[in-house]
Amino acid sequence: MTAPERRPPRIVIQDVRPQLDCGRWAPKRTLGDLVLVTADIFRDGHEVLRAVVRYRRVGERRWREAPMEHVEADRWGGEFIVDELGRWCFTVEAWVDRFASWRRELERKAEAGQRDLASELAEGATFLGELVPSLKGEPRATAQAAFDVLGFSEPQGAKVEAALAPELVAALDAMPDRFEATSPTRTLEIDVDRERARFGSWYELFPRSWGGFAGVAEQLPRLAELGFDVVYLPPVHPIGATNRKGRNNTEAAEAGDPGSPWAIGGAEGGHTAIHPELGTWEDFDRLVATGREVGCEVCLDFAIQCSPDHPWLREHPEWFHRRPDGTLKNAENPPKRYQDIYNVNFDSDDWRGLWDALLGVVRFWVERGVLVFRVDNPHTKPIAFWEWLIRTIRDEHPEVVFLSEAFTRPRVMETLAKAGFSQSYTYFTWRNSKWELTEYARELAGPMAEYFRPSFFANTPDILHEYLQEGGPPAFHARFVLAATLSPTYGIYSGFEHYENVPVRPGSEEYLNSEKYEVKRRALDGPLLPLVARVNAARRAHRALQRLENVTFLGTENDALIAYAKRTGEDVVIVCVNLDPHAEREGVAVVPVSLGLPPAFPVRDVVDDATHSWRIGRNYVRLAPGGAHILVPEMAG
Repeated sequence: MTAPERRPPRIVIQDVRPQLDCGRWAPKRTLGDLVLVTADIFRDGHEVLRAVVRYRRVGERRWREAPMEHVEADRWGGEFIVDELGRWCFTVEAWVDRFASWRRELERKAEAGQRDLASELAEGATFLGELVPSLKGEPRATAQAAFDVLGFSEPQGAKVEAALAPELVAALDAMPDRFEATSPTRTLEIDVDRERARFGSWYELFPRSWGGFAGVAEQLPRLAELGFDVVYLPPVHPIGATNRKGRNNTEAAEAGDPGSPWAIGGAEGGHTAIHPELGTWEDFDRLVATGREVGCEVCLDFAIQCSPDHPWLREHPEWFHRRPDGTLKNAENPPKRYQDIYNVNFDSDDWRGLWDALLGVVRFWVERGVLVFRVDNPHTKPIAFWEWLIRTIRDEHPEVVFLSEAFTRPRVMETLAKAGFSQSYTYFTWRNSKWELTEYARELAGPMAEYFRPSFFANTPDILHEYLQEGGPPAFHARFVLAATLSPTYGIYSGFEHYENVPVRPGSEEYLNSEKYEVKRRALDGPLLPLVARVNAARRAHRALQRLENVTFLGTENDALIAYAKRTGEDVVIVCVNLDPHAEREGVAVVPVSLGLPPAFPVRDVVDDATHSWRIGRNYVRLAPGGAHILVPEMAG
């Protein structure tokens, strides 16, 4: 084996973090976050090394720099703040500090009492002589003065004193000499979203049950008053008439049945049209503008599927699946079959045209002011498609947020998040025991937190869990508190605040008389809403509730009780929930010293505004069925 043509670098830089899958994907941060960069940096020999983090927005030419400090062993760390949305890139650069290396050698020898340092001092004089011309101002004058001592016949003691003088160290600390400067061959990226991608309270509703766009616009100030940040609307497009589903998902619709909003497309248009029964374009634009004014923005559903009446079936028949006999293939999730829906064919020969058309749909709604999208079943579409579409949209509009509705296998959900989805639905709905909740939250708060932002929806139009069906109002109380205090982003679907819990049949998670297939009369007057308002206010007031990776689970000595604390800076919140919706439970919540609280401290309960005295160690807890404490230590704000 022949030697390389170029001398390889002697400085080794390894294990640069944060990074995902060797740099294949970009970790996520939100605007204003501090990005901690670490790396193993070392070199053969005894030279002193220096290092910086180099960072910039993607597309910028000028690199910014932040110093890295030695942490332990060969581990170094540095940090920078991401102050703009979009993609950032960063790398690490390390070099030999020749002056510091020479100075350390001289210092050690002088401290050891070595008498003859003439050779070392001559080496220093040569180094300073080369360096002085590259310096300016006070550093140059200081270095010149030291050179004048080292380069002439001064006593050795005077020369050593001049070489080791603190003023010389300070003058050369930022010198431009980066000997053997080395960087990894690959730069890494960070994807920066706005806060809504990480933190927010969502309310899902069907506009047709609230008087259309105008009716929803009237409710937005009240939703904002309740502390909701996003109102999510299922598809608002025309609904197909062919094979329209009837009430309770019957295959034959009766006269007047409105059909499922997910059967997109009719005579009025497809994905860039609105259902005329919901209102006019002026009504829709007023809805979006009102949401922006009151701080409760509108989210639209992006569902890539078409009713038999969608214009694309006539204009682009090549975009759809056909069986060998020529018939179109309905959407299916065996044993379920959706006769009112056709999926598009991503293996079409005209797949580029299909990709561009779907990109055009998202651009259309962004131009109308919609900046949040809930994406229906993204796991049934190519990962590469989502990576391309989301990156394209966010390069143009980095404020856009995409929520992945992918209740599927873990690795698929995680890869969708890595590919660009801002946040993701989770298995929270099916995690109901203390052990399940604890293990799942720890999983989400671990390495996954670099890229997977969880959204804890307590219910959806598709999911009415057995816990809610059988637990009554206490179950709704417990699940709401868990969703809203464990996850920075949570949501409820209208009807939750009214404790709606009747399934279409035993063993099913579908609602009886599902709103997906009929119009209901809705109003914001459910008995759970006062608690919703209090908890949402606490979520906004306490930064500790706006993160998940800061969770610490507390011992309870009763598996019906779950307790956890969250701390961000000086802000601390302690939560205890009775997971049993049928019986009162008692136990303890053990507060660890690691939370940094005083030995004893007063707390205020967000749930009922009561005050209690708590302490480090064991605290007695007794909670009603489904009851909860959300405790704020007074010294934590």
